[in-house]
Amino acid sequence: MAEIDRFTRCRWIFGEDFGKLQEAKVILFGAGGVGSYCLDALWRSGVQNITVVDGDRFEVSNQNRQIGAEAVGALKTEVFEARYKGVKGVPVRVDKAWIDAFDFTPYDLVLDAIDDIGAKVAIARRCHRRLVSSMGGARRLDPTRIKIAKIWQTAHDPFATRVKRRLRYENLRFNYTVIYSDEPAVHCEAYQLGSFVGVTGAFGLAMASAAVAKLRHRMNRVQG
Repeated sequence: MAEIDRFTRCRWIFGEDFGKLQEAKVILFGAGGVGSYCLDALWRSGVQNITVVDGDRFEVSNQNRQIGAEAVGALKTEVFEARYKGVKGVPVRVDKAWIDAFDFTPYDLVLDAIDDIGAKVAIARRCHRRLVSSMGGARRLDPTRIKIAKIWQTAHDPFATRVKRRLRYENLRFNYTVIYSDEPAVHCEAYQLGSFVGVTGAFGLAMASAAVAKLRHRMNRVQG
């Protein structure tokens, strides 16, 4: 009988593709309520070569939804480098200028879990064919309303609507994979961005699922 290790059940379900997942190079922008769960799921599934880009430090208000947030005041990237062997952190706050100058060439997959619409669109402009992007997970309570679709197929998600408006303004018509929810936003006091880990975490897990599917397809196509 084969030796049992931490990836045994991953090998059972992914078969020959498991080795390809271990070889994949992934970059994740944003390690908050969505990104931290995506990172955790991918790392546990055998994707080991992950670069995390996030310039924030953990705040106490992050503890309702973000993995690692008990380390209040610490850089998120440093916490994740210590928590997940092999993960590389880049502690910068990304903007359009930084994205425009960044080399995306080494990466098989790009994951976007940031909130800045200008930066999100800049990432999409550079690498939409390799991209999975998260829309708005705040002010929602029902994880069963989360969907994986193309950006132009989204509906009833105000954040996605703003992204599409920006894409139209910049005359960008390409399509790419996104995670969104069609649940009507919950009213929060003073219109604050209240959040529930049952949804933001589920956004991250859905992103990890879409990422694995895209990696398997992409790497099989390249090697086929």
